[in-house]
Amino acid sequence: MAESAKSQFEIVIVGGGAGGIGAAASLLKRRPGLKIAIVEPRDAHFYQPGWTMVGAGIFSFEETKRAEEPLIPRGATWVRSAVTSFSPDTNEVVLDDGRRIGYSVLIAAPGLKLDWDRISGLQDALGKDGVASNYKEGLAPYTWELVKAMKKGTAIFTMAPMPIKCAGAPQKALYLSCDYWKRQSVLKDIDVWFCNANAALFGVADYVPALMEYIKAYNVHLELGENLVAIDAKAKAATFEKKAADGTATRTVRKFDFIHVCPPQGPLDVVKASPLGNAAGWIDVNQDTMQHVKYANVFALGDAASTPNAKTAAAVRKQTPIVAENVLAFLDKGALPRKYTGYGSCPLTVERGKIVFAEFGYGGKLQPTFPKWAIDGLKPSRNAWFLKERVLPMVYWDFLLKGREWLTESR
Repeated sequence: MAESAKSQFEIVIVGGGAGGIGAAASLLKRRPGLKIAIVEPRDAHFYQPGWTMVGAGIFSFEETKRAEEPLIPRGATWVRSAVTSFSPDTNEVVLDDGRRIGYSVLIAAPGLKLDWDRISGLQDALGKDGVASNYKEGLAPYTWELVKAMKKGTAIFTMAPMPIKCAGAPQKALYLSCDYWKRQSVLKDIDVWFCNANAALFGVADYVPALMEYIKAYNVHLELGENLVAIDAKAKAATFEKKAADGTATRTVRKFDFIHVCPPQGPLDVVKASPLGNAAGWIDVNQDTMQHVKYANVFALGDAASTPNAKTAAAVRKQTPIVAENVLAFLDKGALPRKYTGYGSCPLTVERGKIVFAEFGYGGKLQPTFPKWAIDGLKPSRNAWFLKERVLPMVYWDFLLKGREWLTESR
């Protein structure tokens, strides 16, 4: 529905991504007459979990893109603008054209910031000279071009410090590229590095043994604690920094023919500058109810929330009905009935046709959806690949964004 002249809504949702549209659909499914505005400036919507598959030649980029307007749930108003500031003390958001929109309840799902500029030289290097990133809109096809063209030399895959969205994505690019090179009989001629700024290969220890088998099988040089800080694309050189326990830092320059970069990430500037942010700049919510710790009529979900879960679309899928039911209970002046247990999933594409299907919640507690005989998340699985390739895109477009809440019950 097009934007109306009215500026006061029962619920204002900031962000028209998976969290914002999913929350609106979930709310309207439960209470069709709600007066909801979705504030989102962009006219295109992307299935970002598919970009890893684009970078491996499995999906086309066009398959991951749809127009925003048809995705806006019937009954919601699309306000095609960007929020420039939050004013929770007056129950308003301020838009980039100066307008103010009032609300009874705010749901904030604005996403996070990909901070390309924190790596010196990266912004200008992206998309040329062998520098790729599946995280950047439209760049995953270049990753695939480089992977196909590579026959020998040095390939580096990086991972930024946590928190980041889809923490498995840097590894997915690594494994799928190595698998392709192995099938083309060129892997033996490629020196492959995975430079991970974090202390462990994966944040949930239960999945590390299965992943390490692939690190060894692909003969990958695994470097932990190495953070990419600069790229000289013309010299084909990447500079990494590693900090010792006493805080001293050493730098290492590695030459490359191909590098896949995971950028540093953090909260959006508009959130950091607002009363909604915590000390780190994330929207400060109760990790169980998704309600703001200070402003009771503010809820958040998705990548911008302070909840200590994996920032994935799977997390959003679980969060949307929880936020919807808690928002309605708040409007009805009742107790908040639903709790989020931190669920997120990461289908780690360890080779074409097999996935280690990581599912876990707060504290790394395993939260498998399926029985072991169907998908054993601790082992590479063909069933999990079928789920990733065929089922999850449908779940995203036809379930999450339309308020059809399959497998979303809390645990």
